[in-house]
Amino acid sequence: MLASPLCSITPSQTVPGPLCEPLSTLTCSRGLDLEAVPTQGLDHLMALSLVPCYGHPQPCRILARIGHTVRLGALLPLAGHSQTRIQNVLSRISRSSLLPYNLSLEVVSGAPKERDPASLARWLCQVLVAQGVAAVLAFPQSQEELLQLEFLSSFLEIPFVSILEQEQIVALSTKNPFHLQMDMRSSVDSLIEILNSVLQNNSWEELAVITCHPWESTIILDYLTTNTSIQTHEIYNIHSLDDAAVEIYLHHHFDAIKNPQMPLLLHGCDAQRSSLVFQAAKDNRLEPLEFHWLVGQPLNVEEMQTDGLPPGLLAYGEVSRPSLETFLRDAVGLVTKAISKAVQVRPDLALIQTMINCNDKQTSQNESSGMYLSRYLSNTSFTGQTGHIYVMDNNLVHTDHHYKIWSLVRDSVGQPTWVTVGGWHEGKMEVEEGLWKNRIKKRDPVLVVTPRTKLRVVTLVEHPFVFTREVDADGSCPAGQMCLDPRTNNSALLDLLFEELNSPNSSVPMEYKTCCYGYCIDLLEKLSEDLGFDFELYIVGDGKYGARKGDHWTGLVGDLLSGAAHMAVTSFSINSARSTVIDFTSPFYSTSLGILVRMRDTASPIGAFMWPLHWSMWLGIFVALHITALFLTFYEWKSPFGMTPHGRNRMKVFSYSSALNLCYAILFGRTVSSKTPKCCTGRVLMNLWAIFCLLVLSSYTANLAAVMVGEKTFEALSGIHDPKLHHPSQGFRFGTVWESSAEQYIKKSFPEMHGYMRRFSVPSTSDGVQMLKTDPPILNAFIMDKALLDYEVSIDSDCKLLTVGKPFAIEGYGIGLPQNSAMTSNISEFISRYKSSGFMDTLHDKWYKMVPCGKRVFAVTETLQMGIYHFSGLFVLLCIGFCGSLLTSLGERIVYHLVLPRIRRRRRFKYWLHTSQVG
Repeated sequence: MLASPLCSITPSQTVPGPLCEPLSTLTCSRGLDLEAVPTQGLDHLMALSLVPCYGHPQPCRILARIGHTVRLGALLPLAGHSQTRIQNVLSRISRSSLLPYNLSLEVVSGAPKERDPASLARWLCQVLVAQGVAAVLAFPQSQEELLQLEFLSSFLEIPFVSILEQEQIVALSTKNPFHLQMDMRSSVDSLIEILNSVLQNNSWEELAVITCHPWESTIILDYLTTNTSIQTHEIYNIHSLDDAAVEIYLHHHFDAIKNPQMPLLLHGCDAQRSSLVFQAAKDNRLEPLEFHWLVGQPLNVEEMQTDGLPPGLLAYGEVSRPSLETFLRDAVGLVTKAISKAVQVRPDLALIQTMINCNDKQTSQNESSGMYLSRYLSNTSFTGQTGHIYVMDNNLVHTDHHYKIWSLVRDSVGQPTWVTVGGWHEGKMEVEEGLWKNRIKKRDPVLVVTPRTKLRVVTLVEHPFVFTREVDADGSCPAGQMCLDPRTNNSALLDLLFEELNSPNSSVPMEYKTCCYGYCIDLLEKLSEDLGFDFELYIVGDGKYGARKGDHWTGLVGDLLSGAAHMAVTSFSINSARSTVIDFTSPFYSTSLGILVRMRDTASPIGAFMWPLHWSMWLGIFVALHITALFLTFYEWKSPFGMTPHGRNRMKVFSYSSALNLCYAILFGRTVSSKTPKCCTGRVLMNLWAIFCLLVLSSYTANLAAVMVGEKTFEALSGIHDPKLHHPSQGFRFGTVWESSAEQYIKKSFPEMHGYMRRFSVPSTSDGVQMLKTDPPILNAFIMDKALLDYEVSIDSDCKLLTVGKPFAIEGYGIGLPQNSAMTSNISEFISRYKSSGFMDTLHDKWYKMVPCGKRVFAVTETLQMGIYHFSGLFVLLCIGFCGSLLTSLGERIVYHLVLPRIRRRRRFKYWLHTSQVG
């Protein structure tokens, strides 16, 4: 019987190699029972199964020999926080499955106590080489240590990947195939490419340089002086001059470079030296427009300043620099991918290391395992977490870096601020055309006054972000911005309408004109001032945010995709579906989804007058009253001074009926003729009962008004996961706005809920709120952005609206732009500045003014009117009392005519006065 083999059957004499064993010695977990196969059948089977040995799917003997483990060495920095951090990262990476054949990756890490050449070589041989590591990751801390690794890697013939993190370390430009270097910093080649791209995009062909001569200046200056496309007129080196000498030197040479068309490159100077240069230019009466200033070295975006810098200054710097963990993952990925490819061809060389003893180095002519793996390392490329990874010039590992190019401009209030005018990524310059061209035009003295870019902005009415009001009689907007409501998204028709609107004799129908104002309009006006663009505004034709319908998009998204609008500004939620087809700026408002319900006033039931006190309290009062009356009677009849026949010949008798009458009179505070006890003990007990009744009656009265008015009830929904929403009862209706972010979220997350609620969805938020407020309400709950619902609650004059449940689906509002728009990053930067400066808080306070109802505080002048229906229970109780009194009167007649005569005739019932009402 033929089993599925883990090792292919190949005659030993066919292809030599470590996997090709004679059939008699081939050992696998599963294979052929050779004794059960006839000789001729065996020959035929061997002929059919003749396959190349190197294509073996499982190198069994080699895997068993190495224990299914590939070891990767790591030479860590000296003990400290950095060493612990790297060890933790490598531990996480080693747990990932990165190798074929279910091979596991074991990281052998450590650091020698001393870093001199002898100690480093001894530690590598004893700790890493002896354990058969395939490659070594190193983190050199100095230039000398990097040179040591260069020689040791060449001697050991083991691939080293040095990750350069320290600023003072310069990558080596040798051709050693065993030593790869991954630089976490910006390479000089990249800086030269960026500088060249900036010069070309500005059409600058001549240049003057002021340098403070850091280490990389020589390379860059060599490039500038040897590049035939750029003519470097002068290079002024102020590195060796003190501050006083710098001022004299620059004053002397500034006249020679006073050419308004020639840029001046300031390279390698710190903030202090740069200030001296700019101050010297100012003292020399050089206007900012006369020079194109350019900073030659990359700046740190967190440390960029504006004080004392000339407008129009160009600078660049790296943004979103990857972390050490990201570089580590890519370095390990480079090694593991090279091993994965190498093991497919020569698993013996890829997995079994030839160098395991530094004192017994093999000098044979055969290729070593390290040399074999280094060839694959040099030819491996992949897309890692830092970008496209590959090896350049045999020893430099390429990683991607992202750069931004900034220009210093003045905002709407005249303050200097940095704006992004371009970017550089993967060797390509990405220019934000409008801003770059405006910057160049403003720098040109002939073209100082230029028309601003006009953008077409689409919006959607949502309070408080966008309001509308009618235009004046003359068709103008004294407050707010003029916007069109054409009820169409046809680009050609919009062009005609705006062209006609901007003409001197406009004939646009008045019903198309409206005035827009609100939170987003204020934000749009601020961006227009700071970024230097004009805009024309219109309301989206179909009144929708936008969703995919077949092969096209509707609403705001559709207008951006069709080119009808350049920008969408409203309460525009950022979600994954929209982000795949358009760009969003960073959020200017953070919100979530919420549930809006309506409160209902319910009349009190018949027994509502008893609600202020619990039934146990009513029972306690009734029992306490009768016990008190009993004790009053007992004390009075046992006292020699009581109101009894034995107490000083009283003419009246204090009976149990008299005690009950007194206790009820005190409880309800009524003034009636009643007998009071004469003994001291009875009077003390009577006053204690009066105190008890006072406290009970006060508590009852305090709670009575609130109870008698009735309850404010509402749909108690805990959130989006409430069973009422997932399993709605008959008559329970809830909805949201068509094609909104809320509907898309519910449709994606809860399809069954969406199928039920879509019949109750509405065109806009205001429609949903009105359906909640009707009598009877058409909707029981309305789901929408909490930012919009909170505003509706705050302006509800009847205080009938309330948001309930936990917020869900956290989202943000952003400005929508077409994909790859040049203005996306710039608008995002300004939004971040507005948040930092407090401008966004000012907008929120302006448009979210909370009225008293919004804070759930009732006005002082509001009265609680209680109608007869509030006291219906008391009227019923009074009617029951009338009926009861008739029965009591009948009972008295029966007692008087039938019971009393019999009592009087019997002597033993002579003393019955303690229960009688006589006397």
